[in-house]
Amino acid sequence: MYLKADEDDAAAVQRCLEGKTEAFEPLVARYEHVLFRVAVRMLGNVEDARDATQTAFVKAFEHLHRYDPAFRFFSWIYRILANECLNQKRARRPQVEVDPELAAQGGPFEELDQGERRRRVQAALLELAPAYREVVVLRHFAELSYDEMATALGIPQKTVKSRLHTARQQLGARLFGWGR
Repeated sequence: MYLKADEDDAAAVQRCLEGKTEAFEPLVARYEHVLFRVAVRMLGNVEDARDATQTAFVKAFEHLHRYDPAFRFFSWIYRILANECLNQKRARRPQVEVDPELAAQGGPFEELDQGERRRRVQAALLELAPAYREVVVLRHFAELSYDEMATALGIPQKTVKSRLHTARQQLGARLFGWGR
């Protein structure tokens, strides 16, 4: 499924390294939406998420020579984004609640019915430790496989599964009162 995109990504990076900087544009187009959504979930603030996503692309472009085409480009740039989100979390606290329009897609009636649930889920996500929030966001919002998550995070797949299990338990306790 990812083979064609991975080949396209590696070719775009190679063209950039050869001086054809416009080859970076398809990479931005392919990944900006998913990285932005991940950043929103990680930071809980739209403006901070925009800043983190933009900074991640700038850093990726500046360090393309460090990218190893043996690995997925998304995993590499995701790691850059995750580090940038952690840096922003250390530097400042979220000040604006996540816009429900960004949290889920659907018609206006669906938005109205699910608005409160989205707010509760976002609040519960923001209460999780960053390591747990990260695996939930990657699995359920970026829709990565366990293997892709392990590669992106640089941890064993068993650790991914363990963190995801713990995160789900903590979310269940916060949202549904499990274990009380």
